[in-house]
Amino acid sequence: MMDTLIPLFPVGGMPGGTELIVILLIAVLLFGANKIPKLARSTGQAMGEFQKGREQVEAELEEMKEGATIDDDGNIVDEDGEILKTEAERETEASIDSSDSSSSTSN
Repeated sequence: MMDTLIPLFPVGGMPGGTELIVILLIAVLLFGANKIPKLARSTGQAMGEFQKGREQVEAELEEMKEGATIDDDGNIVDEDGEILKTEAERETEASIDSSDSSSSTSN
């Protein structure tokens, strides 16, 4: 006989108050009350690293649209081979951008 799938959250697709309490209770039972803040912190750090990497890729794509290329050392060079921005400068710029965006979202 074919079993049918029952949706986890049938109404509207988002959990309501009771469902959130059950999920929170299960999380406390699985991880313990002391580990949940550490888990949330590490998840936030991972999301920040992902965002920083995404911003770097977006910046590289934008610079490549403008006619620049990336050499073997990770430097951005123009058509003449002159270095427009070194890899270290790009990493510094990305870390500044990510710290600016994280400080603006925390306010």
